[in-house]
Order: sequence, then structure tokens, then C-alpha cells
Amino acid sequence: MADSETGESDADASWFAHYFGFEEHGTDVRTELLAGLTTFLTMSYIVVVNPAILAGVEGEKPGILIDGYTVGEVQQMLAVVTILTAALATVVMAFYANRPFAQAPGLGLNAFFAFTVIGALGVPWETALAAVVVEGVLFVLLTAVGARRYVVELFPEPVKFAVGTGIGLFLALIGLQEMNVVANDPATMVTLGQVASDPVAIVSVAGLFLTLALYARGTRGAIVLGILATAGLGFAVETAGLVSAGTLTNEITGAQYDITPLVGAFIEGLQNVEALTFSLIVFTFFFVDFFDTAGTLTGVSQAAGFLDEEGNLPEIEKPLMADAIGTTVGGMIGTSTVTTYIESSTGVEEGGRTGMTALVVAVLFLLALVAVPLAAAIPLYASHIALVVVALMMLGNVVEVDWSKVTHSVPAGMTILIMPLTYSIAYGIAAGIVSYPIVKAAKGEFRDVHVGQWLLAVAFVVYFAVRTGGVLEAVA
Repeated sequence: MADSETGESDADASWFAHYFGFEEHGTDVRTELLAGLTTFLTMSYIVVVNPAILAGVEGEKPGILIDGYTVGEVQQMLAVVTILTAALATVVMAFYANRPFAQAPGLGLNAFFAFTVIGALGVPWETALAAVVVEGVLFVLLTAVGARRYVVELFPEPVKFAVGTGIGLFLALIGLQEMNVVANDPATMVTLGQVASDPVAIVSVAGLFLTLALYARGTRGAIVLGILATAGLGFAVETAGLVSAGTLTNEITGAQYDITPLVGAFIEGLQNVEALTFSLIVFTFFFVDFFDTAGTLTGVSQAAGFLDEEGNLPEIEKPLMADAIGTTVGGMIGTSTVTTYIESSTGVEEGGRTGMTALVVAVLFLLALVAVPLAAAIPLYASHIALVVVALMMLGNVVEVDWSKVTHSVPAGMTILIMPLTYSIAYGIAAGIVSYPIVKAAKGEFRDVHVGQWLLAVAFVVYFAVRTGGVLEAVA
């Protein structure tokens, strides 16, 4: 029953309301549930995408191959592991950090795991998992002593304020590509897709404008309603026979729940490792995950209004610890590095402000175990509409940057441009961090640059030398 004066329901007076601090954060149970559902719908694709990237195909694609199991069975094992890891890390986020951020194995890092570590370097997949575990343990230790928070707070102010906009552009690119609105082009890299003739693009664009219209009207749950309506439209079009089967809907397959071949495989991977190559692999996992997570936390927190006057996230070590625990456990049971998801911004946009949002996401992941194939029943083109909508909202963060100062505009601009153009949050942050001390020094403002910011810039230069200079391949 709702209170006639405050409008609060009995549920708002529950243990959850007290534990998560609904009143303090200006939220309620309904808002948090809706936010959690929204975040889950926009990131549920990882249950299918992560296994597809990590699983190997003999003679065709590098990745995890297990004797006696088909590629499909390995993918299904990895789907289960992905769900368990995402749920665990997000539960830690909910109860320990009390933040509305969701976590799961990260895109980009899983590709590095499969194509570079296993494929290009020829490292056994068990050893690749061992590298993930070592990275996770390092993160736990560094977070416990406050080192990760110290490094994040060294981020130059213009970089912090630019991260949200950069992530917005990154989200838009991901969403528009999945909607077939943006397509690959050999001459210009990207171009407009066949919007008027591609069924996915047509349904996606219709769903996008419906969602924007609902959002503009202030409709509660506009993003969720838009996603569901788009998926429903795709199902209706396909059922009516206007397109061939499988064009607008996902195929539902069986599930393999036995994950024992993956659990503990990292122990075997720790044996007979080549020290230098192994160290460089850990180094790469460490760097990308560190700054992907830091950038996502900063960007989403900016949208949620969590940052203080200096652009820092209070108690950032808590969500960082959730990331570290998720990575460690994930490597132990068979998946690549865990990171905080930029899709968390969709839940924040729906009003999610506490760990209750994260808890809802974790529960939905666990429920997906009942029918692993149904975890991605919402087609990607439908769920990714949310990314475009949120991207439009996040572009407003750019006004926080002092564009009148070149020492702010250059690092902020580099951060914003490099993120979508390299398809990496970490690379965008790196560009901003490297350019900041350079332009400050050029302006004669040496004293304004902390020695730690110089060290960060040098560290990124070393990282890029390792990552893009063929160092890994040379020592393999």
C-alpha cells in the first residue's frame, strides 16, 4: 500500500530500501528493478558473444578447444561460465560497492585472449586462463592497498570530464553497427548501411525512433519498452513471412551445463610457462582491464551524478574490488577478464542509483541459467537500440570540459575522438593522458603536472610499444 503523502510503497520500507539507501539516493524499488532489467537486456548479448569469441574451431579459428567436446558444447559451457562470472562479480558490486554497475567478461579482452594469446602467440588456452587469474590477484592486492584508486585519481581533469562523451560515441558506434545502420566500407572504413532494403536496419530504425519518442514524452521504462517493441516487430515481420526464418529472430538451441573441463584448468596453465611471454600477456590484460574499468566507472558515474567536485568517484576502490574479484574467479572457472560494462549507463539513464540495480542484473543472469539459449532471446539489433539512445544523452557531458583552454581541449578532444575510432575506452583514455602533460609543458605549466601523471603517460607509451610494436610476437 502506498503512503498518500510520500507516495512510497510498503516495498520501499523493506530491508532492501534500508540497506541500499533508497531515500538517500532518491530512488525506489520500482525504479531500481526497471533499471536492472534495462541494463541486463542491453548486456545480455555477452552470454552468446563471449562463448562465440572464446571457443575455437579446429583449423579455422583460435580459441578454447576441449578434446571430446564439439564446438557447440564448448560454447554452451562458456555461456554457463559467463553467466556465473557475471552474476558473482555483479553481486559483489551490489552488496559491497552499492553501485548500479554491472560486470561481465569484457569484449576486446576476450578477442585478445583468443586471437592474440592463443592464436598469434600459440599459448595454450589453459595458460591464457592462468594469466587472467594472475592479473585478477594483482588487481585484488593493488585495490586493497588503494593503489588503483590513487592511479585513477591521477587522471587529468579534462580527461575525466571527456570520458562520458567518448563512451557515448563508442556506444553509438556499437549500437548503429549492430542495427546495420553503420556498415564497413573498404574505402572509407565506415559508411551508411542499406537502410531502405535491409530488414534488420528497417526494423531497428523504426524501433529507435519509437524509443526516442517514448523517451521524449517522459515515458517510464521507455528504453525497455522500445527494446521489447522492436523485438516484437521483428518477430511479427518474420512470422508473417516477409523475410526468411532467422533474419530477425535468434535460433534457440540446447545447453551444456557440465563445465568441469574448464574449472581449474588455469592450474595446468601455470606449469611450464615461459616467463617473459607470460609476463607480457599479464601486462596487456592488466593495462586494458585497468583503464577500461576506470574509464567506464568514471563515465557512467558522471552520467549518474556520482562524481565529486574534482571529478572523482567516492570510494571507487569498492567497485574496483568487485572487478578484481570477478576477474580472479572468472579465470579460475574458465573465462577471460571481467570488466564493468558501459551498458550500465542504460540502467543509470532509467534512474538506477544503488546496488539494487546491480543485484537485479545478477539475479537475471542467474535466472538465465535455467535456459542458457534464451539469455540472448532479444536480438542484438533490438537490445542495442538502448546504446544509441543513451549515447545521445551522454554527449551532453562534453559541456563540463573547459574548451577555452588548449590544455583542456587537446586531451579532452583526444580522449573523445580516439575511443570510438579505435573501438576502445582504454585507448581513448591513454590518448588523453599522454597528451595532457605534453600540452601543459608546451604552455610552460610544468608545475601543474603531477609526477604521477608523467609516469602514467610514459607507462602508456611503453604499453603501446608492446601492444602495437610486435614485441609480443617477437618473444613468442
